Parts: sequence; C-alpha cells; structure tokens
Amino acid sequence: MSKHKSIQLAVATFLLSCWSIIALAQALPPYNPVTEERLLNPEARNWLMYRGTYDSHGYSELDQINSENVERMVPVWSFSTGLREGHQAPPIVNDGYMYVTTPQNHILAINARTGDLIWRYVRYLPEDLQQLHPTNRGVALYEDRVYLATVDAYLVALDALTGEVIWEQEVEDYNTGYYMTMAPLIADGKVMVGVSGGELGIRGFVAAYDVVSGAAVWKTFTIPAPGEPGSESWPGDTWQTGGVPVWLTGSYDPELNLAYWGTGNGGPWMGDTRPGDNLYSSSVIALDVTTGELKAHHQYHWNDSWDWDEVSAPLLIDFQRDGNTINGMVHPGRNGYLWFMERAADQINFVDANPYVYQDVFTSIDPVTGRPEYDMTKKPGTGYEASFCPSLWGGKDWPPAAFNPELRLLYIPANDNVCSTIVGEEIQYSPGRSYIGRGQSENGGFFVRPGTDHIGELQAWNVDTGERVWTQTFASQNWGPVLSTAGNVVFMGGTNDRYFRAFDARSGEILWQQRTNSGITGVPVSYELDGKQYIAVQSGWGVDAERGQNVINMTTGGTHYVPQGGVIWVFALPD
Repeated sequence: MSKHKSIQLAVATFLLSCWSIIALAQALPPYNPVTEERLLNPEARNWLMYRGTYDSHGYSELDQINSENVERMVPVWSFSTGLREGHQAPPIVNDGYMYVTTPQNHILAINARTGDLIWRYVRYLPEDLQQLHPTNRGVALYEDRVYLATVDAYLVALDALTGEVIWEQEVEDYNTGYYMTMAPLIADGKVMVGVSGGELGIRGFVAAYDVVSGAAVWKTFTIPAPGEPGSESWPGDTWQTGGVPVWLTGSYDPELNLAYWGTGNGGPWMGDTRPGDNLYSSSVIALDVTTGELKAHHQYHWNDSWDWDEVSAPLLIDFQRDGNTINGMVHPGRNGYLWFMERAADQINFVDANPYVYQDVFTSIDPVTGRPEYDMTKKPGTGYEASFCPSLWGGKDWPPAAFNPELRLLYIPANDNVCSTIVGEEIQYSPGRSYIGRGQSENGGFFVRPGTDHIGELQAWNVDTGERVWTQTFASQNWGPVLSTAGNVVFMGGTNDRYFRAFDARSGEILWQQRTNSGITGVPVSYELDGKQYIAVQSGWGVDAERGQNVINMTTGGTHYVPQGGVIWVFALPD
C-alpha cells in the first residue's frame, strides 16, 4: 500500500469512528441515496450535479427568493477552506448534506443548515505533480457515494457519510501530462470523466467506469488513430500528442442515451504544425453512454491557432425557428460566436450562429455546415505573428452559461474588447512537458481595443428569436459562472471587485450585491431546507482569472489586486 493511501485510510478510519458523535451533535437526517431516478428527475430543493440537471441549464425552480425581495438577502453562514487558488466548484446538496471540492483535491462535507463540518477528505498529491490549473470543479453523487476526479488523474469513490475511500481507479499516468479538474458525470450506471493536459502533449479522451465497482467500461479518444474516421485530418504522427482535452462535465440526453462533451484545441497551439481540420478538436462530440461510440460531432472551428478551447458542454435547449420546434443545443463559443444546433440520434445539424462579442477572425460561416472561413492575416503560425479578437481566453471561457426556460432567455458571462497577439515558435515534444509552441509578445500578448469602456458583460439572449435582449457591462473582466432561478433572478460573481450579484432576469438590472473575501469564480447553486431557500457559492480567485488580471494590469498599467483564499458563502432571506 502506498504512503498516501495508508494515510488516507487512517484518516478515514478515524472519521468513521467519530461519525456517530458528529451526527448526533448536528442532528442530521438519514442520508437519502441518490438513485438513477433522482438524477433523471432531481427535486428542486436539491442540487445533485454540476449544473443541477442533465441538460446543463443551471436553473433552479425555487422562487422564494425573487426579483421583488432579493434585495433583502443576507449571509447566513460561511466556511473558510483554508486554501488558496481558484475555488470553482458548485456546492452539491442532497437533503442537508453539502459536498464542496477545493484546489488540491480536498472534499468538504458540510451540514447545509449550519455550516458545520461533517468530514474532510484530503488527497495527498505526488511531490512531482505539475498543476497548471490548480482547481477542481466538483463531485458527483450516486447512491451513498461521492465521486472525485483528481489532479493526479485518479477517479475516487468515497462513502458519503464518512469520507472513507471505497475504491480509486487510475485513469491515466500523470507523469505523461494527464490530469483532471472536472466534476464526473454519472448516467446509465457509469461514472464518466474527461482528461485535461492539452498543453502537455496528451491525447485526449473520455472514459467510463462502473459506478459500483470502478471497473473500466469504455474509453473514447478525442483524436482518431490512423484508419479511424477523421484520422486523415491529422498528418503523420501528430495524432499521438495532439491535445484535444475534455475539461468540463458533459450534458446528457436520456432519451437518446447520448452524452455531449466539449473538446479543446489541438496541440501544439500553432495550426501549421498539424495541417488539416484536426478532428475532433474544438468540437462538441456525442457519445453513446452504453458503449462509448462516437455517434456525431460538430466542429466549431478547424485547425485552431488561437487557443479557443470549446470545452463548455452545450445546453440542451429546444428552441423555435421558422415556426418549428428544434430539438436543440446551444453553445456560447470561446471563439465569440453563439451556436444553435439540432441534436438527433446519429447527427448534430448546424442551425445558425452569430457573434456575441467583437470577433475579427471569421469572414463567413457556411449556412449549411456551419464551417467558418478565416481572415488568414488573423491566424498565428510558427514564426508568424498575428493579432485577433477576442483574446485567447475567448468571448466566454470555461464559466458556464445558464438558461431560464420560462423567460426563454440564455445568460452568457462574456468578455469583450480584449484581444491577443501571438507568434508561434518551434517546439519539441517531451512527455509531461509544456507543448504549446507560443513565443513571447509585448505585454503578455494582450491588448484592449481602443475607445472601449468595459471588458466584462452579462448578456441575455432569446433562444427562439436568436436576438440579444439586454447586456450588463463591467469595467473588469468577467469570470463568473451563472445561476438562473424561477424567481426571475440571475446570480453571478466573476468581477475583480469581489462582488456577488443578483440581476433582474428580464432587464439585467442589478438588484443586490454582496462583497466577499475574494473574487468569485465558483458555480452558484440554490437549495431548500425546511421550506427556506438558500443561495450558495464559493469565493476564491485564482488560475486564469488571476492570470487574466495580471495581463490586464500589464496592458493598462493598472495595479489592481484581488486577494486569494477560499470561502463558501451561503445566503438567504432573513427570518
């Protein structure tokens, strides 16, 4: 048994012996197992998965807190994680039990009523581990277990009541550049994860494991091997180290039994090192959950040279076009376009796409296939410098959008007016080492468009008309995941002033704001206990938000500083 496993076992055994005392003191109810039926039809009072529901709407049906009374909302408890860096995970809530992950792969099990700690799992990470993105985006729940994807590329199942490790499964070898930050997706008796590490010369994939035993079920690569469909889009042996990671939790359509995953860009960054479309990079892929078979795909842009990962899962939204209802999916792309598509059993059809921020790379989009054409002067290459908008962080990076099905509005956390300058340089592959091939540019390669007065935005789009309804702007960049509620309130942080805000879902008016300890890049959620609605979110600046602030400071001559440190905040209306 390894040293870190023996330490974890000792900690879990101690926690197990203390459980009865803790449970008695906190008067917690019996644990309600998370069945397949509950995942398919989650109760409004709980938040059982990354975006609340399989369709990734990020929407709560709770309406006790609404646009008329949200201005009265107050903090009711908070919990300091004791850690720095990006706190991005949603608090997952199951009838009074809250599970929150942090950087360094800690899991906090907390009494959602009181904020008291039930147990804490600490992953003892290898000393030689590279953490290019020190964060974690949440757990998954099934029956009486909690599932964690780790930064050293393991999938771990723990007892939901005690934190005891039930099993752990190595997904890949972290020494060759693989790591994981996503919340797992559970469906059809399987727990699915995707791998990060595209900047380290990996070959991306999604893998599924038996939810009970942890046994491997299937593994689907995001880059086809020679002889497989799409392999002709990768010259030579570039497919072996071509990147195409899967950073974020997918969406799931139970009727089609398909999981939809966003994929990252190819590697190294410069497209001229791997001529071709590079399937299935910068795409959405549909995988059969039973077999892992790739049933369909749509590539948002080909032969990426801009680091425009398209890893956000599409929101599964049925929308109207020309009087017809489309079995749809919607994706605000990192490339700055808002994509509307149709999903079916064996295909993804393009419907339409339009820019939602300033974009100067695409010259046209094929109205049938959705394939863009480029202004090649805007495409960097090896030894060739080019400037382009939006920046390499895109019109929207990883923070998820949200949807209000009653108002028919999609809410996008956007960044506009920031652009990049990149020049490529030659690079050789070495396992587990940086494989980017990006040269140095002045001011970190970022600039703000002249004459603009803001960067961050929260946008609302009507999915049936394809038109923007309103925009709220911020001088700061915006790294805030979005929560939408039936009370016609939208919640979001993300700005460098440390505020967590509530917006009127119909107009975008700011109705309430609370300054927190740090900047908020956590995913907000809503839950209900004893008839009382709560809003919960993690505050904790870091990773790309912090790096983005640094380059904005370099570009503008600013000195803005955002303090770090993770805190879970929970809000409600006063009694």
